[in-house]
Amino acid sequence: MSSTTKDFIRRMLSFMPDKEYLDLMYFYRFHKKIDWKSPKTFNEKIQWLKVNDRRPEYTKMVDKYEAKNYISKKIGNEYIIPTLGVWDRFDDIDFESLPNKFVLKSTHDSGGLVICKNKNDLDIKVAKNKIEKSLKRKFFYVAREWPYKNVEPKIIAEEFLFEKNNENEPIDNWKFYCCNGKIFVFYVTKGGGHSTSLRMTYFDENNNILPVRHFQYPPCEGKIVLPDKLDIMKECAEKLSVGIPLIRVDFYYVNNKVYIGELTLYPGAGFEPIIPMEYDKRWGDCIDLSLALNNLIL
Repeated sequence: MSSTTKDFIRRMLSFMPDKEYLDLMYFYRFHKKIDWKSPKTFNEKIQWLKVNDRRPEYTKMVDKYEAKNYISKKIGNEYIIPTLGVWDRFDDIDFESLPNKFVLKSTHDSGGLVICKNKNDLDIKVAKNKIEKSLKRKFFYVAREWPYKNVEPKIIAEEFLFEKNNENEPIDNWKFYCCNGKIFVFYVTKGGGHSTSLRMTYFDENNNILPVRHFQYPPCEGKIVLPDKLDIMKECAEKLSVGIPLIRVDFYYVNNKVYIGELTLYPGAGFEPIIPMEYDKRWGDCIDLSLALNNLIL
């Protein structure tokens, strides 16, 4: 099914209440119903959290611009990727003021990304088309991830991160699943983006490789060297997760420095099968839904 067809179907179903929509999408993916009264698996609990845990600060946490201020207040600004500019419209961007390398992002979406490695080679028309398409997209309706509903669409430019001795290779991304100040699994992605070259390997909280694979991308090849500052990543992730039933904190480790990429409240939107499926239940056991009871939508 093409992305255009999927977007059309989502628009047609946009009138549906959240629970009914999620029931339909979950059944399409997993061929079973969501147990709303007593969710048990990782993916099932993510659907429950979308509907029931609606804290106002979540909107700032998923906003790619506002999240920087949120993170700075929690753990300081030393892990923030520098912002080069923020605009409401693509035509407002002053490209002359930007460095030769930079990244453009839409603040409210996933996938609205333009990577510029050489400003002289940047196709402004193509970049504009991609960013403006992203700005018009109502990301909330894709998987009913509530915090995105009220994010104000903007464009930000950030520094382009790369290893000084190998700037043409994508940098690794380290991602930590946490519940209330405790990591229960993390993984590394290599190869960059969502491409045929992307690889993922999962670890438990004690840094042991898990016999788990992503449903779409194979494990990393060869020996994986853990970052020297892995403990700093873990400490930051755990601080940012205090009081939250589930959050994924993403990091880049570049030139011996740690940067936070983004905060994700609903990994994979709760629609990504875990292989083997027994880990869907194991990871689900790590999510404490009682932390959301004060925000329960009845």
